[in-house]
Amino acid sequence: MTVLDVHDLVKGYLSPEGERSTVIDVPSFSMAAGEQVGLRGPSGSGKTTFLNLIAGILQADSGRISIDGREMTALSEPNRDRLRAEKMGYVFQTFNLLHGYNALENVELGMMFGPGINTRYARELLDRVGLSHRMTYRPRQLSVGQQQRVAVARALASKPKLVLADEPTGNLDRRHAMEALELMRAVCREHDAALLLVSHDPQILEHFARCEDLSVLNRAARDTAPAAGGR
Repeated sequence: MTVLDVHDLVKGYLSPEGERSTVIDVPSFSMAAGEQVGLRGPSGSGKTTFLNLIAGILQADSGRISIDGREMTALSEPNRDRLRAEKMGYVFQTFNLLHGYNALENVELGMMFGPGINTRYARELLDRVGLSHRMTYRPRQLSVGQQQRVAVARALASKPKLVLADEPTGNLDRRHAMEALELMRAVCREHDAALLLVSHDPQILEHFARCEDLSVLNRAARDTAPAAGGR
C-alpha cells in the first residue's frame, strides 16, 4: 500500500528583486507502508522545503501530494492540519517543543489529535530515548540533545502512518544519535509506518536500504546544475 505519493510537485519563491526561483520541482516520489528512506542533498537544495510540502505546512504552487490515500494538496489549511495530526509525525530540525509544558506533556500533546492521550505509551517512548529521569523537566531545563530526543518521542507518539524527520540526529552525540535512529526505525516497523529521514551524516544514511538524493529527484536542481567540467 502506498502511504506517500508525490506527482509534479513545484514550489518557488520570489527574490527581493522580484525574480522567481524554483526550489522544488519533483516529477515523482512515492513510499510504501513500512518503507524507510534516507534523503540527502547539498545544503540549500530544498530538503526542509520538501518535507514541509509533504506535511502540508507549505502549499505547493502546483502538483499533488497524497497521504495514505488522501490528497493533501486539495485540502483547506484546517483540514491539512487535521490530516497531518492524524497521519504524520514530524521531527522538526528546530524541535518546536512547547516551552510551557514538560517533556511528558509535550509527548502527550503529540497524541491529542490522533489516537488520544496515552500516558503509559508517552512514558515508554521517553524511557526508550533515555529520558525517564527527565519527564517533568521543561525544554529550557534540558540540553539541546535532550530536547531533540523529546521531539523524536513526540513525533512517534500518535503511531502515525508516515514519519518525517529533518536532521533528527544533528544535535546528538554518536551514541544518542544511533539510539534515536534505532527508536524511530523500530517504532515505524512496529506500526508499519513509513519513515522519510533527512540527514547529511553518511553513518546515519548507510542504515537505509533506499537512499535518495534530492538534487537528483529535483528537476529544478538538475536544470540549474553546472555542466560537467564547468565552473
